Amino acid sequence: MTAIIAVSLSGLGTARRIAGALEARLHARHPAADVVITELGPHLRGLFRSGEPVVFIGAIGALVRMLAPVIDDKRTDPPVVAVADDASAVVPILGGHTGANDLAVRIGNVLGVSPTITTASDLVLGVALDAPPSGWHLAPTASYAGVASRLLAGEAVSVDPDLAWLDAAKLNRHDGAVLTLRAGHRAEPVPADGLLYHPEILAVGVGCVRAADPEELDALVRTTLARNALAPESVALVASIDLKMDEPAVHAAADALDRPARFFSAVRLERESPRLATPSDVVFAAVGTHGVAEAAALAAAGDEARLIVPKQRSANATCAVAIAPGVIDPAGTGQGRGRLFVVGTGPGAADWRTAQTDRLVSAATDLVGYDLYLDLLGPLAAGKRCHRFPLGAERERVVAALEIAAGGSTVALVSSGDPGVYAMASLVFETLDRTRREDWRRIAVEVAPGISAAFACAARSGAPLGHDFCMISLSDLLTPRAVILERLRAAAEGDFVVALYNPASSRRRDLLARALEILAASRPPDTPVVHGRSIGRTEERIEVTGLAGFNPETVDMLSLLLVGNSRTRTVGDHVYTPRGYAVEGNTS
Repeated sequence: MTAIIAVSLSGLGTARRIAGALEARLHARHPAADVVITELGPHLRGLFRSGEPVVFIGAIGALVRMLAPVIDDKRTDPPVVAVADDASAVVPILGGHTGANDLAVRIGNVLGVSPTITTASDLVLGVALDAPPSGWHLAPTASYAGVASRLLAGEAVSVDPDLAWLDAAKLNRHDGAVLTLRAGHRAEPVPADGLLYHPEILAVGVGCVRAADPEELDALVRTTLARNALAPESVALVASIDLKMDEPAVHAAADALDRPARFFSAVRLERESPRLATPSDVVFAAVGTHGVAEAAALAAAGDEARLIVPKQRSANATCAVAIAPGVIDPAGTGQGRGRLFVVGTGPGAADWRTAQTDRLVSAATDLVGYDLYLDLLGPLAAGKRCHRFPLGAERERVVAALEIAAGGSTVALVSSGDPGVYAMASLVFETLDRTRREDWRRIAVEVAPGISAAFACAARSGAPLGHDFCMISLSDLLTPRAVILERLRAAAEGDFVVALYNPASSRRRDLLARALEILAASRPPDTPVVHGRSIGRTEERIEVTGLAGFNPETVDMLSLLLVGNSRTRTVGDHVYTPRGYAVEGNTS
């Protein structure tokens, strides 16, 4: 997601206009921003390193000086656009051919100003020759700079008819010209006087035994392409049967080519049997189709495709290649592997949400969660399909997330705090363990850590978790009361600092009183108790009292308690538990 950075109050209005129009996040030192900035330089460089597009409302000189240490390669730098505080100027600074020019045009339309585009080929030729459209790639050995200079000078050029995306370019075309712009799917030398573009018209079909060595399949694919003089840049995707959706070797082969992996059912692959070069009854008996590699390549490349490389074998893998008459759109064929991200919003404040969570939520097509948790995402949820559930419907949320992901979507299951602490992650794996549905087992599951309420509360109050501690939930909905009391007694005996989650509800009040009684029996009456309520939200409250004087009636389900151990103490307004370091000081 694009980051809109307001450097000063004078640019805040412009930043908000752009953020609202682009459904982007506002980053500023202002407390009402989606992401609150503390140190501008490190914040900006962190966004740049993560590949996030940046719109900087402020001075270009300051922007360039802050980014200078991390600027790398124009082919990989993310888009960076500078905008004047008063919205009078829009200038793409970096990543012109990776999206900055297009982003500047969109911002210019929002603000009603013409962007200042300085890329020479865009201005003179009307096209970026080194940034062809999706589905096309400039051959890696092409000498772009020299050819571009000659074209900018007006030299005549012969253009391959297959390069239809150049039809609107301002080129001096001549069929017999020495300078050429060519297209082809073959791995061949780039012409000395011209450029070669590779269209994504090849589909690589693969098959392998279960748990095949990824290096073996990758080597087979690369050898097959090389022996048949096929350009890797012309591969649109790697395809296989859906039984291999969770096969690491297949995904490794796709990743090595920087292409997506797509999958087909045995029923769909069997429809390709008449076009197979090497149909196999043995394969049919095993998986329900007479071919995997050849059939997957043909299915992925479409009805008008033809097989140009029949099945090739290694010890444990197969590979075949089909060619389509035009560029293949991977999104329109087969099914991708479903992905489920289990993420946490942290305690609630946007700046306590991890960068990994933001990245995964941005990549998701669907969000599943409790209403409040989805609302906490703010602009990050814009444009996503949101599947909202009431409080308490945890199992329903998990099942919904797995079902959506099993259909090939990328889903973020949203918790508060850390998803692995009294939250959704364990329920996801328990559901996978107990249901044993094969389509769910093929989903790629990734858990992103979040800031748990205990750590946020501890940070707000000082360092009460500075030595050994434990976490105990006082909710007896899923854990028997006797087990909770046993764990409390063990924590008291071990002199642990104790974080009490779900300390009390409107109907469950007595268990908290019993917990405090157990802990009070083994530690001093003035032991600090930190009561954090709505941590990270506008109604946040932190109170510190002694254990003997703590009033449990002030506690509800928005509360979290940190009960110190026998050595926890206060210094000023802060609470800490000493680790045992020897600290020298003035004792006079």
